[in-house]
Amino acid sequence: MISTSASLDRPAADPTRIRAAAALAALLTVGAGLGLRAVAAGNVPKYGGDALYTILLLTLVVLAAPRVTPLRAAAVALAASWAVEFLQLGPLPAELSRRSAVARLVLGSTFNAPDLFWYVVGAAAGCLAHTALRRRSRA
Repeated sequence: MISTSASLDRPAADPTRIRAAAALAALLTVGAGLGLRAVAAGNVPKYGGDALYTILLLTLVVLAAPRVTPLRAAAVALAASWAVEFLQLGPLPAELSRRSAVARLVLGSTFNAPDLFWYVVGAAAGCLAHTALRRRSRA
């Protein structure tokens, strides 16, 4: 394996610190989503919530795998968001959402094609933030 002197100058990121930052980011994301629902109306909380949903999933990916690259974390979060959205084409999420507020928040109830775009927005924003934080922690 070939290593460069630049990589030798930088200490490896501490997984405990990364997990703590990811946990804090997850809490802040949930707070932002709840705050958005409390103060905004119309499409803003709906589509903003979609983007924040994917950002939350990205933070959970980083929490589980602290050394994951920003692009891979964003891809996993986006894939999970899309999977949940496409699951809404069937009856299961709607049925579970009728029974549980938590299921309604996590799974939604009905398929909405524009949500797919807003998940991409959330994945891109999360990827950019993750990249910036990684660069900052290495500086």
